[in-house]
Amino acid sequence: MQGCDASILIASKLGSKELAEKDAVDNKDLRVEGFETIRKAKEVVEKKCPSVVSCADILAIAARDFVHLVSYLFFVSISYIMIS
Repeated sequence: MQGCDASILIASKLGSKELAEKDAVDNKDLRVEGFETIRKAKEVVEKKCPSVVSCADILAIAARDFVHLVSYLFFVSISYIMIS
């Protein structure tokens, strides 16, 4: 991704001896679908408002929404246990 300030999304250049963060050993277990989802989201946002939202913004919003979803599901499951 060009001009992306979310370094986890930047892959190593072919033939480069330096590994980008995406290709680092610690990140090898990250799912390809996650990277694709961010790329697609960036593509959609860029069509609507070019050069306004960064990949880092998209990652932050996705993380926020994921935490909200997990918190909600946790609350619902705890509520169900307490009612039962």
